[in-house]
This record gives sequence, C-alpha cells and structure tokens, in this order.
Amino acid sequence: MKAILLNEAGGVENLQQTKIEIPTIKNNEVLVKVASISINPVDVKARRNDGVLSWLFAEKRPAILGWDISGEITEVGKDVKDFKSGDKVFGMVNFFGNGNAYAEYVAAPADHLALIPSGISYQETAATTLAASTAYQALTEIGKVKKGDRVLIHAASGGVGHYAVQIAKHLGAYVIGTSSAKNKDFVLSLGADEHIDYTKEDIRDVIKDIDVVLDGIAGETLLNSLDVVKENGTVITLPSADIPEEALEKAAQRNINLQFFLVDSKKETIQAIADLLEAKVLQPHIHQEYNFSEMGKAHTEVETGRVVGKVIVNI
Repeated sequence: MKAILLNEAGGVENLQQTKIEIPTIKNNEVLVKVASISINPVDVKARRNDGVLSWLFAEKRPAILGWDISGEITEVGKDVKDFKSGDKVFGMVNFFGNGNAYAEYVAAPADHLALIPSGISYQETAATTLAASTAYQALTEIGKVKKGDRVLIHAASGGVGHYAVQIAKHLGAYVIGTSSAKNKDFVLSLGADEHIDYTKEDIRDVIKDIDVVLDGIAGETLLNSLDVVKENGTVITLPSADIPEEALEKAAQRNINLQFFLVDSKKETIQAIADLLEAKVLQPHIHQEYNFSEMGKAHTEVETGRVVGKVIVNI
C-alpha cells in the first residue's frame, strides 16, 4: 500500500512516499481503506520538530504521521460488534499515540470511529475529527459551557476555532470570536454573536465578564485573556503545555481555572461529532484539498497559519 514515512524531523522533503505492507488488525480493530485525511498543526509540528516527533512517537522510526481519517472498512476484528465490512467511517485514530494515518490502509480501534452520516462526504468527515473533537472536549469537559455563558473563541476562523464557535453556540452560549477583519463575515456566519479584529482591537478594551476562553494562540493573547475572564472563570489553552509562569500567577491571583488541554480519542466524542454532523449543527469548512502525492504542499499550507477551516488530503 501507499504510505508516507518520516525518518527524521525537518522540511517537507523529509515526507517520503513509498510502499509498505498493509497493516494487520488486532481483535478490537478494523481495517479502513482511507479515502481522505486532514492535516493538523500537530502534524506540522511533529514533522519539523524532533522534540515533538519524539514526544509523539518515542524512538519509533520511520514514523507515519496523521490521525484523522475517513474511508471504508474492509476487515473487522473478531471482537468488534458495531461495524461491518463496507461501512463508511471516520475518526481520530490513536491520539495521543501512533495514528499512522498517512497511508492507504489504517488499522484503527473500533472505539475511535463512527459511521459517516448520510449525505456527508469523506472530505467533510475527515475535516471533522481532531479539530472538532478538540473543540467539543474542551468546551464540554473542561469549560462545561452551558446556556447563557459568555464564551470567547480565539482564532475563530481556524480548524479548531470554527468548530468551537458552532459547538459553543449549540450549547446555548453567547459567542465572541476573534480573527482578522477579512474573516469577520465567515466567523459571524458560523453563529458568533460578536467579532473582534485582533489586528486592530485589544480584547481588554472591548469585552469583559467572559466565562470561558478557548485559546489557540498563546503568548500575549493568553495573558490578555486572563484580564477579561470572570473570577472563577476558565481559560483553556491549546498550543503548549508549557504555560508561562506569568500566566499561572495571574490566573491564581484572579482565581481563574487555567488549563492546557490535549484531545483524546474516545468513542463518546466521535459519536457526538457524528450526531452533530447529522443534525447539521456542525458545518465543516474545507480550505483546500490536495492529492496524496502533494502532502508537502498540504503541510506548507497549514504552516502558513492562515488556513480558514481545514486542509484535506485525498488518497
């Protein structure tokens, strides 16, 4: 089968397409013939940074990057009861761990997958995996967002952000999204009640009394967010577990729950995402599609930091 291997961290030229054996599935797994995958910032970080690559894959080399897949089941492990050969499925495979998604076939735990709802494409479901799961788990499990909460979503036009706006709105929150001015209409079309142009406005001057912040940027954005959150509010930061001491001290002074969050592959989450897709609550936005042989171009596009929605690679 086709697969893209990474022997060492570095530039996109290190992503090498080759042929390897189709994986053998375990009793709790299914074999998925992959149609589409999505590329996330963590893919790019792992590809270019040896520390991140080793954090994710330990000493395993070559590594096969990627976690987000959609496709058709071709084989079912003997302990799997919920799926059969021919089912169309999608999911975030083995995160945090080895998803091995940059391949024509992927061995995936059945609990990490859900059936693709009728009328939803492989590309749309591949787009609605790690990013949507991150937004869902962060807002429901950590933020515990409820009706009437004021929720601030940074990078609201990005992969996680554009799902977070939709999910927070679905949960009954008053949603404020930040992005550049050119993406204002897009953010508002997702259901945001307010938009802030981060290039021209300081959030500390225009908003206050926020219950939950989802921070996908870190740095000064994280520090400023702590000034607009209510006492006993929550700030969830995604980019790095290494939260600056200044931020931790400010959060402690104001009695704010400040947490780094990393998504986890769970059956309950991917099924909830499937249900939201089926109900049309979530509308994935695909920024650009690439062929499998163009994986380097897909990484380069994600690396720009200007992706609106998700980047998809079709096998």
